[in-house]
Amino acid sequence: MSSAAVCKQFAVPAVVRATVVPPLRFMAPALLGLAHTSIREEQIMRSWIYSLRQQALMLVLSVSSVVAFAQSTTAPATHTLQMSITLSAESPVVAFAQSTTAPATRTLRMSITLSAESPQGKAAYDFAKRVSQYTDGRIRVDVYPEGKLGDDASMLKEVRAGTVDFMCPEGSIIGSVAKEFSAISYPFTFLSEAEADAVLDGQWGTGLFSKLPSQGLVGLAFWENGFRHLTNSRRPISSSADFAGLKLRVMQNPMLVQSFNRLGFQAEPMPFSRVYDALKNQTVDGQENPLPTILTSRFHEVQKHLTLSRHAYSALVLVASSKSWDSLSPRDREAIQRSASESKAYQRSLNRELNAKALAELKAKGMLVSELPREDADRIRYRLRDVFDKYNAEIGVKTMVDLYVELGRLRTTSR
Repeated sequence: MSSAAVCKQFAVPAVVRATVVPPLRFMAPALLGLAHTSIREEQIMRSWIYSLRQQALMLVLSVSSVVAFAQSTTAPATHTLQMSITLSAESPVVAFAQSTTAPATRTLRMSITLSAESPQGKAAYDFAKRVSQYTDGRIRVDVYPEGKLGDDASMLKEVRAGTVDFMCPEGSIIGSVAKEFSAISYPFTFLSEAEADAVLDGQWGTGLFSKLPSQGLVGLAFWENGFRHLTNSRRPISSSADFAGLKLRVMQNPMLVQSFNRLGFQAEPMPFSRVYDALKNQTVDGQENPLPTILTSRFHEVQKHLTLSRHAYSALVLVASSKSWDSLSPRDREAIQRSASESKAYQRSLNRELNAKALAELKAKGMLVSELPREDADRIRYRLRDVFDKYNAEIGVKTMVDLYVELGRLRTTSR
């Protein structure tokens, strides 16, 4: 339909039609940055005329000139009409123009330690995909796996400073700035994944997240690393007595360093990105990690012995930089939080599926498997009582009491 036909359909007086349509042909592209096509002209005209009829679009014409022109029986050779248009923010023309302008995309960076093929890596890309979807493309998350931007300790500084936007480290890394997170990895605290889910997704986990804003972080979700197990290149471990003298890589967390030293290991805190080479070069004898991490990091290539110890549960903590978070609109924050929660379920599912398969694959790849007797758990906790007392005081007695009360409630309910 032509512009003239649209005007005729909406009963626009001929004098207005003759005066308004020609200028609008030239004005619309300038206002909207659109190519001059008949379809878009019709859309603009429909919006403009409807707005005119509803008094949302203000059109001021030189009334005296219009009246003189309309009443004149003899049209002058040349007659100029003045036209002024004011567009409100709610104008259909403005809305149409905005709808045709692609939103600017903001790129945020996410650092992870493990490979793109690990459950952590796959979930990070899933998170990025969901963020793009739920923000309608306004935000793009670029994922950097395998510590390409730096190790967890350095990335924690970058995220707090706002130069990196997201990371998902093991909880003990966050424990270096918010000590309450170290409680997650206390030896032999959680008995199952279900217990860990209930505690971390409940009030106790929410309480941990409340400690982060003062440290320049925003907690989004607890993902799963899983129950940790021991590997080494020297000998099988069949009891806690076999710990003595083994040089063991541990995470960069003072509580863990002291705990493993107290158990007889020679603890070596080290960034995860250096572990494979340290094992290969025998700088350390062993390490401790969940089965999926042992498999996807190819530790079986440089370690002969695997001990199923389940000595600690390990959570991954998806956090955002407070500086980045505060710069986002409320709807984009909501979209990111939704993405984090949905990716949490996906990541945990992947991790547990791989955990069930990893042991068989590690055996098939030549690892010799032993198991730490469950009665050793009480012996280990007893030997660590001084370390626990020290860190209970630093973490906060209330935090630890609340944790054990919640675990007691869950275990009583499940009986």
